[in-house]
Amino acid sequence: MFVITSMPVGGAETLLVELVRRLDRSRFAPELCCLKQLGPLGEVLAAEIPASSGLLRHKYDLRVVGRLRRLLGRRQIDAVVTVGAGDKMFWGRLAAWLAGVPVICSALHSTGLPDHVERLNRLLTPLTDAFVAVAAPHGRYLAEHEGCPAGRIEVIPNGVDVQRFHPGATDARLRDALGLPQDAPAAGIVAALRPEKQHELFLRAADLVHRRSPECRFLIIGDGPRRAALETLAGDLGLGGVVHFLGTRDDVPQLLALLDVFVLTSKMEASPVSILEAMASGKPVVATRVGSVAETVLDGRTGYLVAPGSADELAARILELLGDPGRAKAMGQAGHEEVVAHASIERMVEGYQEMLERLYRRKADEG
Repeated sequence: MFVITSMPVGGAETLLVELVRRLDRSRFAPELCCLKQLGPLGEVLAAEIPASSGLLRHKYDLRVVGRLRRLLGRRQIDAVVTVGAGDKMFWGRLAAWLAGVPVICSALHSTGLPDHVERLNRLLTPLTDAFVAVAAPHGRYLAEHEGCPAGRIEVIPNGVDVQRFHPGATDARLRDALGLPQDAPAAGIVAALRPEKQHELFLRAADLVHRRSPECRFLIIGDGPRRAALETLAGDLGLGGVVHFLGTRDDVPQLLALLDVFVLTSKMEASPVSILEAMASGKPVVATRVGSVAETVLDGRTGYLVAPGSADELAARILELLGDPGRAKAMGQAGHEEVVAHASIERMVEGYQEMLERLYRRKADEG
């Protein structure tokens, strides 16, 4: 059973959907528990596998332990994987231990917030068989800064569906529907509108690019609590006619096909899924040098890395790629090949399957 608070549209949640769908049903019977509401992606999974929700009624609802323990026993769960830090990591592991679940794991997807492992969660470290990191540098970060024992860290790199995300032709009708001129270059970002994604930096860089390349358009794909403030900032910068806030979309592969450059401006990351999707789609990437991004974006080969917070450097690299389509295309092709070789969703799924079976066998041997 995968235990999570809720499943809005986001990188970790999208990965969970892909993982659940691809688990070998001859070896695993996956279930989902959202402690609060299911959320959009939770509703998707609830149509495919057993799913539970509404166990945590409010922040200090201690009865969640009993509800979750009884659910785990009733469903005869052999392994629990908590997804993310915070309440689900704490209540999920505690209830699993009380229910006698053989294997207890915690998957973390970020450096710092929102996946900071606070003191209460660290107290449950002895109950945890494995902490899942999404990249080798992320694993080192968990050991050095989040109190996770190095010997119990499992590195399972994020993956992307290369059948869904691949180089494709631009859809002229989609450009028309979005109000994009057919010959206008476009740069875009795919990320939830949360503070750590630093969309303000994207907009400041867009302002600089727009001054040099007035025909360029900028797509912001994703939604979240920062939307109103970001729309106001875009207006204040005079970008109202060239920045398109598209919200949550289910046609991300088609939107990526419209871009000439993919951008990610986060101030903290582990291994962002959106970069893998963009690279699989054959797009050059300009991203901040944070977390494990440098393991994915090979500077000068699949894109460019810039200093966190530097709008000038970000804009300069975007303009460089817009001005050199041949180089941009070569970087995009190199990125596609890198993802196919090292970051397919199948590799991620097999990593989870191997880990869970190995831990279960070990527990069985220990009696």
